[in-house]
Amino acid sequence: MLAKRLIACLDVRNGSVVKGINFEGLRNAGDPAELATRYNEEGIDELTVLDVTATIEGRRALLDTIRQVSKQIFIPLAVGGGIRSMDDARAVIDAGADKVSLNSAALADPSIITEVARVYGSQAVIVAIDAKRAGDRFEVFGRSGTTRVPREAVGWAAEAADRGAGEILLTSIDRDGTRSGFDCGLTSAVSRAVQIPVIASGGAGIPEHFVDVFSGGGAAAALAASIFHFSEHAVRDLKTYLSEHGVPMRLDW
Repeated sequence: MLAKRLIACLDVRNGSVVKGINFEGLRNAGDPAELATRYNEEGIDELTVLDVTATIEGRRALLDTIRQVSKQIFIPLAVGGGIRSMDDARAVIDAGADKVSLNSAALADPSIITEVARVYGSQAVIVAIDAKRAGDRFEVFGRSGTTRVPREAVGWAAEAADRGAGEILLTSIDRDGTRSGFDCGLTSAVSRAVQIPVIASGGAGIPEHFVDVFSGGGAAAALAASIFHFSEHAVRDLKTYLSEHGVPMRLDW
């Protein structure tokens, strides 16, 4: 059985890491390079940097931040926010990213998924989906969760996979920052619809939440921010806990 992955997420605004609830009320959580160094030393499997205002402000992701972070780590680095073209993707990868995360740009023009995958390989392409529950459906939102689009999360994930995405980063807007647990129903629905890894995001609060999304949600990886940033659960402690509860993990110590 493949090992599950833990991914720390750095939501960056104006060069600082921030964290909010339901994509709102952002507060400062530290320096990106310093946090990246800490996570690298603690044994996190991957790191994701999301420039949360780049798309809204109509600019590229902060390349200096990406360079600073990439120098501190020896694990895969994914970057999202403000990647609207092949040139943007190239700039991010040249700055040190191993993967690019596409969201609003892919919703506007899905062909960018195939274009980036053709140049860098599907393993370098993540399609991020921000979703909210609407009855029995999961509506998709773009532009950092501010704009509803006429797509449904499960169908959009399947299309993204068909177009060449190597992973789906699936965030529950309803659970984001609440620490009430991942939306395992959403994660499971998307995981069943695609043959590529699904990264669950939104709602991590306690170790049991990770067990739930790995065992019941079908996630290949789980991404979190607050639970790691504020040192409530060290990465090694969490990995040990998960391993003891039957979740296959990479234990490098």
